[in-house]
Amino acid sequence: MATMIFVNLPVKDLEATKAFWSALGYSFNAQFTDENCAAMPITESIVAMFLTEARYKDFTHKAIADATTTSEVLLCLSAESRAAVDAQVDGALAAGATEPRPAQDHGVMYGRAFDDLDGHTWEIMWMDPSVVQG
Repeated sequence: MATMIFVNLPVKDLEATKAFWSALGYSFNAQFTDENCAAMPITESIVAMFLTEARYKDFTHKAIADATTTSEVLLCLSAESRAAVDAQVDGALAAGATEPRPAQDHGVMYGRAFDDLDGHTWEIMWMDPSVVQG
């Protein structure tokens, strides 16, 4: 089995979070989703785990960061094209996200970002395949 990554994020309103990501075309794994958490596969090996703040506190003794005022992590997902970057971010904005900064266009790399309903920053990035291949 390949190594997987589970990105665990605290959320204030799990149902709103599920509705937000569903509006972007994502689905949830019912086997690992209940009233306290929602498992959202991004790829076969990457899963976002959205946990109510109460459930999140079961896994840490640290205070939960307020992602609307403190940068806790920058999550970056790749996209197949510049247009796909724009479509993903525009969809997030239509579903209630905010855009924390202008697009970044470096020629061979193009990216935009959005802050989700809880302030977690998600970057969507495209890189020219010829550069990635060397």
